[in-house]
Amino acid sequence: MQLTGEDAALEARLIVATQALVGDCHAARFGVAVSGGPDSMALLYLAARAFPGRVAAVTVDHGLRGESAGEAAMVARWCAGQGIAHATLAPDAPVTGNVQAWARAMRYRLIEQWRVRQGLDWIMTAHHADDQLETLLMRLNRGSGVGGLAGVRAQSGRVIRPLLGERKAVLQALADAQGLPHVQDPSNIDLRFDRVFLRRALADAPWLDAEAASRSAAALAEAEAAIAWSVAQLAEAHVQAEGEGWRLDRADLPREYLRRLVLHMMMLAGAPSPRGDSLDHAMAQAAAGRQGSLGDWLLRGGKSWTLYPAPARR
Repeated sequence: MQLTGEDAALEARLIVATQALVGDCHAARFGVAVSGGPDSMALLYLAARAFPGRVAAVTVDHGLRGESAGEAAMVARWCAGQGIAHATLAPDAPVTGNVQAWARAMRYRLIEQWRVRQGLDWIMTAHHADDQLETLLMRLNRGSGVGGLAGVRAQSGRVIRPLLGERKAVLQALADAQGLPHVQDPSNIDLRFDRVFLRRALADAPWLDAEAASRSAAALAEAEAAIAWSVAQLAEAHVQAEGEGWRLDRADLPREYLRRLVLHMMMLAGAPSPRGDSLDHAMAQAAAGRQGSLGDWLLRGGKSWTLYPAPARR
């Protein structure tokens, strides 16, 4: 059936966004991550139309809710009726730490393994402009820098998010208009989660423009990529091994470059990422020509900055 109106325009925008992310996609094969919610069902429907015969679907059932198995089965039934290959994956390790963080990490790991087994080129997820706005505001509230405020990336490795410019309401409208089966995850209304609490607050702020926020995030992502490129060039030219540590032979760089170069030296040294504001304190000491502590490592300032192991504690 030929789509018309906004649904047809949405399909066309999906194709354009996908091409912008992956280049020539005439032969590319895609896996779509589908939870059973309206957003991911809308993405699967559009992708299957836009790239016929080259789309498979995957659902990760974390087993955290009693309804999750039925939701995965609903997706599987719909896919079977459409002739779309579908797989349901289950975690192979118990929950550890923060449940949401564990579920996210497990989901991406399982999906990437499935992508490789199936010989697929890319994984699509249904993140949209409203998700991006929520992410930006949450990270702004936590004091994130350029990298964090770049929000959800349009591409991360083999994962692409071609709907970041679209509003959730548009995806819901398509799911309703096309009669796509879908469920509403009860965790999306659980106010114990920060994102849900923020989502409720945003509902009372219609002046906030999610599409504009998504464009801002894209601009920040480009700025972040440019900074990362510059830092790589600076590291190649000015960071060198010295004894058991590493030395940065320039201390006259902008602070953000210095911060990232210190982190680069820590990575080279195999040191864990600094916690809290310890990096800021150490950099302030180094900028004053003194010595700052970074866990089991010390940062010594001066005309050059040196990272070296702290003496063993007695």
